[in-house]
Amino acid sequence: MNALEQDVLQQACDWVAQGHVVHLLTVVQTWGSAPRQPGALLAIRGDGRHAGSVSGGCVEDDLAQRARKGHLPATPSRLTYGVTQDEAMRFGLPCGGTLELVCEPLNGAQWLQPVLQTIRQHQLVLRSLDLDSGVSVLRPALAGDEPCLQGRHFNNIYGPRWRLLIIGANQTALVLAAIARSLDFHVLVCDPREQAFAGWDTTAITPLTLMPDDAVLDIRADARTAIVAVTHDPKLDDMALLEALKSPAFYVGALGSRANQRKRRERLALFDLSVDEIARLHGPVGLPIASRTPAEIAVAIAAELVSVRNGGASTLR
Repeated sequence: MNALEQDVLQQACDWVAQGHVVHLLTVVQTWGSAPRQPGALLAIRGDGRHAGSVSGGCVEDDLAQRARKGHLPATPSRLTYGVTQDEAMRFGLPCGGTLELVCEPLNGAQWLQPVLQTIRQHQLVLRSLDLDSGVSVLRPALAGDEPCLQGRHFNNIYGPRWRLLIIGANQTALVLAAIARSLDFHVLVCDPREQAFAGWDTTAITPLTLMPDDAVLDIRADARTAIVAVTHDPKLDDMALLEALKSPAFYVGALGSRANQRKRRERLALFDLSVDEIARLHGPVGLPIASRTPAEIAVAIAAELVSVRNGGASTLR
C-alpha cells in the first residue's frame, strides 16, 4: 500500500469522527487496462467530497453524484463499471477495461484506528470483510496475501508507506526527493554536515542530521525501505552502506563509477559483510540511461526503484 492509501484511511477516519456519512470504495479486480490496481482506495462523503482514487476521474465523479443523492449502498456491496465498451468510454476506462469495486459504509468503522496504528508501526495487516454481515476481521498479512474476493469475503492488505532514505543533501538528492515523493515514497534525507539543508523545503521531507550509519539504524530499515547514498564522500556513503546492506531494505544503491564501485566493494569486504550482502549493492546506482546531470541521475535512480519495488528487473552490477 502506498502513501496515498494511508492518507485515504486517515481522512476517512477523521470524517467519521466528525459525524459525516462516509463510504469506502476499494478496487477488487480489473479486466483489460485500468488506471488503478486492486487495493486502491477512495473515501467519499455524503456531500460528494472525496479522497483517493479508483480510476482516472470519471468513476469518482459518478460515485460523488451517487453519494450526494444518497444512492450509495447501505450495506457492503460490489459495484462494476465498464461492462460494455460504451460504458468503459463514458467512465474513462481505456481499451474497454472493466473495474469492480467493493463499496462499504463506514458506520463507526472501529477497524480504522487499529489498522492505522498497525501501519504506523510499519507492519502489514490483512482485513477480511464479510459482505453479508459487514463484519471484518484483522490479522497480520502473510507472504503471498493480496487483495481478492473469496466467496462473500473480501480480503485487502493495508500497510506502511514505502520509504526512501537518501544519504547526502546535494543537488541529485534534491531532484530525487521530489521525484520519489510523486511516486508515493516517504522521503528521508540524511546529512550530518552544517548548512546541508540550506535551500531545501524541509516540510516536504524528513531531514536527519545523524551520522549515516546511525540514521539507517534509527529508522529501522525494513523490506519497504530503499537506501541510496549520493554524497560522493566514501566516509559518509560507506558508513551508511555498512548498515544498509545488513538490513532488510529492498534496495541499496550508491552513486559512483564502475571503478569507484569496485574500490567500494573492496573496502566493504574488509568489514563484517558477507559476499551475498555486498552483492546486494546497486552500483553504479540506477538504470543505465547514460545519465550525466543530477536530474538525469535522479531519474535513473527513481526508475530502478520503481522497477525493483514492482518486482521487475534490476541492474545489480
